[in-house]
Amino acid sequence: MATFLVTGANRGIGLEFCRQLRSRGENVIAVCRQPSKALKALDVDIKDGIELTNQNTISNLIHSINGRQLDGVILNAGIMKPIGLDNLDIESIRQQFEVNALAPLVLANYLVSLMPKGSKMALITSRMGSIEDNTSGGSYGYRMSKVALNIVGRSLSVDLKPRGIAVAILHPGLVQTRIVNFNPNGITPEKAVLGLLSRIDSLTIETSGTFWHANGEVLPW
Repeated sequence: MATFLVTGANRGIGLEFCRQLRSRGENVIAVCRQPSKALKALDVDIKDGIELTNQNTISNLIHSINGRQLDGVILNAGIMKPIGLDNLDIESIRQQFEVNALAPLVLANYLVSLMPKGSKMALITSRMGSIEDNTSGGSYGYRMSKVALNIVGRSLSVDLKPRGIAVAILHPGLVQTRIVNFNPNGITPEKAVLGLLSRIDSLTIETSGTFWHANGEVLPW
């Protein structure tokens, strides 16, 4: 039985990660600001009141974990605020950088001491963080922050390789969650997480640092 830590666990993809991991018998530490009823209904260890942009609450989180070994870390929490040239909001762009890119890096730095050789870290990013794939423009804050998160994941894969920790950089696909207003063209969180967990399960130190779609496609940078 492995222990996984999941951020952004109160709804959407994070909640589904908790549900599927627990259903297959894993221990789950579910990190969020405020737990949902759906999360409370799961048999998981909820760590709430955690603001990932605040180092004091991150320190509280690490203290509450109390040295438990983490076999998997899934850094899923993120925000998306549509910003185009006609409504360029610098503060919103800065906030998306802080939540989507800087916070995962800071938390990862705290957590690696709890991750043994053979453990895995997954960063939930977006295809919108691909420079080559950008043919529609716009979404400045989100795109910029996800490009930054991708390079965080790539650097972590290099820096953590000597410790035997593998890193996956994962795009879930278009998923019917609140962040995209439950777009009817998207797949369900259940289907997305099935694919994401397949990528995490098959991750090795040799494939560490790869940017994958949940369906297994390797995405362009």
